[in-house]
Amino acid sequence: MTPGLVIFDCDGVLVDSERLGNQRLAQVLTEAGFPISYEDCRRTFVGKPMAAVQAHVEATGVMLGADFVQRWNDGLPDVFRNGLDPIPHVGEAVAAIAAAGLPFCVASSGQLTKMRLTLGLTGLLSYFEQSLFSVSMVSRGKPFPDLFLHAAQAMGHTPEACVVVEDSVAGVTAARAAGMRALAYAGDPEAEREGLAAAGGELFDDMRDLPRLIGL
Repeated sequence: MTPGLVIFDCDGVLVDSERLGNQRLAQVLTEAGFPISYEDCRRTFVGKPMAAVQAHVEATGVMLGADFVQRWNDGLPDVFRNGLDPIPHVGEAVAAIAAAGLPFCVASSGQLTKMRLTLGLTGLLSYFEQSLFSVSMVSRGKPFPDLFLHAAQAMGHTPEACVVVEDSVAGVTAARAAGMRALAYAGDPEAEREGLAAAGGELFDDMRDLPRLIGL
């Protein structure tokens, strides 16, 4: 059945930012005294808000500073200005959903400023400018369902009428906890396919398949 609302994650679903972002995050955390590889950074933190990253690190005794999240956000333009691309074929998929008149939005663990930056750099912002939902709007981020439930309510749809497009285990877990169908994009060679499936995600590898998967 065609859903009433399609909710997209941003990083790794709309924009190919996970590699660049996690390379930088691994470097920042290592320099702060929390040695971590790029691979472990992705495995541990993908899909989670930066406040959760800070809490995880500081629980080990490494203090990142009260302004860590703000400093991270302030540095994002330099991280993404060169080399950020949209996920392959996602523009075609979003255009098909828009042409069908199906409502859609973004619900991301990132801040609104980050979404506007990355979606703007990849030419996707015009599709989503009026329907951006950030973790800053709720008390708990992914893997809790709060953000997806907030987005659905704001867009005027019940949870069971929504389908979420995610790429992280935390995001799929949040979608399923919200009572929503979860389509798990696993086109990235580093995708956690087993974890995504175990969390309840329906795996797919090509964004050109998305319109068919949601019943268009």
